[in-house]
Amino acid sequence: MLADYAEHDATGLAALVENGQTSAEELLDAALSKVEQLDPALNAVVLVQEGAARDAIRRGLPDGPFRGVPFLLKDLGCEAVDFPSHNGSRLFANTSYPVDSAIWDRIRATGIVAFGRTTAPEGGVGPATESAVYGGPTRNPWDLSRTPGGSSGGAGAAVAAGIVAAAHGSDGGGSVRIPASSCGLFGFKATRARLPDGPYVGEGWAGMAIDGFLTRSVRDAAAFHDACAGADLGAPYWAPPLGAGHLAAIQRPPRRLRVALCDTMLDGRPIHEDCRAAVHDAARLLDDLGHQVEPARPYTDITGMMRAWTDIVACGTALSIRAKCAARGHPLEPGEVEDLALGAIDHAATLSGADYLAAVGKIHAFGRELAAFFQPWDILLTATLAEPPAKIGRFAHTERDFVHFRTGPGMVFDYSPFCAAFNASGQPAASVPLVWNDEGLPLGIHLAARFGADEELMSLCAELEAARPWAHRRPSIAL
Repeated sequence: MLADYAEHDATGLAALVENGQTSAEELLDAALSKVEQLDPALNAVVLVQEGAARDAIRRGLPDGPFRGVPFLLKDLGCEAVDFPSHNGSRLFANTSYPVDSAIWDRIRATGIVAFGRTTAPEGGVGPATESAVYGGPTRNPWDLSRTPGGSSGGAGAAVAAGIVAAAHGSDGGGSVRIPASSCGLFGFKATRARLPDGPYVGEGWAGMAIDGFLTRSVRDAAAFHDACAGADLGAPYWAPPLGAGHLAAIQRPPRRLRVALCDTMLDGRPIHEDCRAAVHDAARLLDDLGHQVEPARPYTDITGMMRAWTDIVACGTALSIRAKCAARGHPLEPGEVEDLALGAIDHAATLSGADYLAAVGKIHAFGRELAAFFQPWDILLTATLAEPPAKIGRFAHTERDFVHFRTGPGMVFDYSPFCAAFNASGQPAASVPLVWNDEGLPLGIHLAARFGADEELMSLCAELEAARPWAHRRPSIAL
């Protein structure tokens, strides 16, 4: 078994396989050993399919950039015939799929060896991963009393702990970037429709949701996005085409950029002092690299956007539960979904079709407001979260008031006030692990760029990684 397995990123592991220094079988053995060793404390890996992984190796792996590298799929979306899913819910437990999704086809073509799924909150809603279907919360490798984030929290915990070097995630309101921030990883949300959604959906949450990846390095994220980019057959709309690609972009620094520095929430309210200090630390680094950094923040209807986001997601949650009940032929039974999902159904029942369309219209209007802000700016710099990673239980799905859970004082949008704005606008955004506080907790730095400027943003992230490397930072549980 490879002794230094967890020290490599996915690109590095693939190189070892390519050079004959290890094999896909040995790497899978190492990953499964890590699951056995670490997951009892983390509760991050579920539905392990060792047989499917070994069958894939025996059949012969595609000759892609990650040939032979162990990999995990989020237990939400990324539908795959060989990988059933709980979708974070007792109602949807052990769902199987008749055909593979387009995103899974493209991920598989990179040569990865998928062997299971990672935990997610029910419905992908919330900045913590504490779904009842898994029998307990998923915990943060940096501090087991804290959440690794959500909704791709299991992916974040698994990568940070060294179980895998990279994992699939998805992001409809920060669900890649929140775990990246909480777990000291790199998380990149691409421009709307950059990655395929079909054939199971045409768009997620009115176009706000997109697949993504949790990685330890920028180069891994760049390679995954290059491999998976592009519309699938019948997509309702496409992202602006890429240039030479993300990997080509990170081979050189970006042009010197105009960076707007916002050290508050987008509505001007203060954030935790550790997070504010992290933003200013990042600003100094950007300035040292020659970028022009000046204080500025967008004056947008952030409150209206948050309420519209809440309405859209409540309707989406209610629709999925209703469709499941209709397919099986009987209504929801007590205990099949958690209280927050019941609250989403309650809230959706108060909304008409016209209300839903008005919410989508508000999201579109907000996107135009943010686009106008970016006319003189290339990048908006903020914290990823307004606080350090939250304690387990703070965002448990025991709350039935769905609107309060999202928008109430001290609740989700106060904790994560930045990420969802760029799901609404569709712009690319990334969480970069530049800072750890005095408690040893990672604090992500959030960078957002103009619509379609994915390659330039990825290049900037690579420049920051080169200036202040982070891969050597590992939680004690992983050592």
